[in-house]
Amino acid sequence: MKKIIIGIVTSCMIFTACSGTAPKKSPETEPSVLLPGYQLVWGDEFDSAAPGTVTMPDVSKWWYEKGGGGWGNNELQYYVPGIAEGDTLAYISDGVFHIKAKKLEEPVEGHKYASIRINSTQSWLYGYFEARLKLPEGYGTWPAFWMLPEDFKNWPLDGEIDIMEHAGNAPGTVHITVHTQANNHSKNTQISSVTHVDGAQNDFHVYGLEWTPGFIKGYIDGEHKYIFNNDGNGNQETWPFDKPFYIKLNMALGGFFSDQHTVDETILPAVYEIDYVRVYQKK
Repeated sequence: MKKIIIGIVTSCMIFTACSGTAPKKSPETEPSVLLPGYQLVWGDEFDSAAPGTVTMPDVSKWWYEKGGGGWGNNELQYYVPGIAEGDTLAYISDGVFHIKAKKLEEPVEGHKYASIRINSTQSWLYGYFEARLKLPEGYGTWPAFWMLPEDFKNWPLDGEIDIMEHAGNAPGTVHITVHTQANNHSKNTQISSVTHVDGAQNDFHVYGLEWTPGFIKGYIDGEHKYIFNNDGNGNQETWPFDKPFYIKLNMALGGFFSDQHTVDETILPAVYEIDYVRVYQKK
């Protein structure tokens, strides 16, 4: 997600049609992908206290990032800590977490839109990470489910894992990418997969990623779509994925990703829906 993209370079382009909507599974079951030996170690089902009530995310599990511009991405929104102009932009209702992006009545630091970027309080080294998501509609929307290291200081040297990114100007097109010093868009060397997911903006689908010492694999609705292998050289520039990473969920507006320099304001407020987030690790 932290990127300045002039053009997206993909070493692996995959276009498939994913039929139907991935069913929600109880948190006691195994991951959507058949991965023997994994067990649930953390998760958020985003269940409200009672049916029909509206709550905000659990602050023991998540914290808000605040700021504008997307830290180098030329994004058009300002990230707020939950509420903007009295409007709750991070809320849970009917067992689903909603991230809402809206146009502001009064700009904040020159930004006329507001949205949410939320970060897990816990980090993990290796595991299988999964979320069930319904993506927003509209030109200019940029929802993401991704990871950055706990001790993040320098991009792309410290690494980044993008489990799901979607640009509203390319409906249904989902990107899975890792970023390293050696493999990133500024050098035209990034390694991505691009998958067309039918109904991504109308139905929930499951986006998952297995991260081990030897590889990173991405999945959509249980189907393998992406792999990035450790070259085994012990070089941080090619494999910085040997330290704990946090989970991030956010929806940007505009930005360099897929050259979305404007936003279709007729679609605002736009809503990104997250049914659950789960982390599994080997026993």
